Amino acid sequence: MNVLPDFNAVIFDLDGLILDTEITYFRAWQQAAEALGYVINQDFCSKVSGMPFAHIEQQLIQSLGANFPLAEFYHLSAIYWRAIVDKEGISVKKGVYDSLQALDSCAIAYCLATNSPEVNARECLQFAGIAHLFPTIVSRDHVASPKPAADIFLHAACVLKQPIDTCLVIEDSLIGLLAAKNACAFSILVPSIPDMDGKMQALAGLVLNDLSEFAKLVQEK
Repeated sequence: MNVLPDFNAVIFDLDGLILDTEITYFRAWQQAAEALGYVINQDFCSKVSGMPFAHIEQQLIQSLGANFPLAEFYHLSAIYWRAIVDKEGISVKKGVYDSLQALDSCAIAYCLATNSPEVNARECLQFAGIAHLFPTIVSRDHVASPKPAADIFLHAACVLKQPIDTCLVIEDSLIGLLAAKNACAFSILVPSIPDMDGKMQALAGLVLNDLSEFAKLVQEK
């Protein structure tokens, strides 16, 4: 049976956990790469899930070659991404509303902690129509090092005014789980991509299918 440890606050990742943003990024990247005569496959997208863009840039060069036109790629992918979200919006993942309602009913504090710049995170929340639900965001801008370093989660715990060992970290990616481990936080995995090699499950303190399951655990605790 899945059991939550005692906790006073919850730190949520954003992309792939709260919002289905990664699929919009990946589609835009693939369209931009194709327009430039390159191919970005799904394996590459899965590999970089959760990474800050500076690291993704390194992976692009490594995968596509030193001559890959990054400036043109950035420009085109931004245009394609905007077209996608203007037309389709950004989907909120299953269980988000139930989880926040359960936490609010128990007066448990929570925040977002993301490798994205704050301006991008807030823009995505606006497209999804839930910016008002997350007034507190800890982002890449606020710390020295992004995930998988511990900085973002440790700073989030400070913002929530709780020791990190009383915070639950909920993540969907290997990068995020490594950051939780480095912060010595209890982590919950809600995978957004298949865990083919089992590395994510090995790191997580608890594995759930979606945030609806988390909401039920909070209600039962």
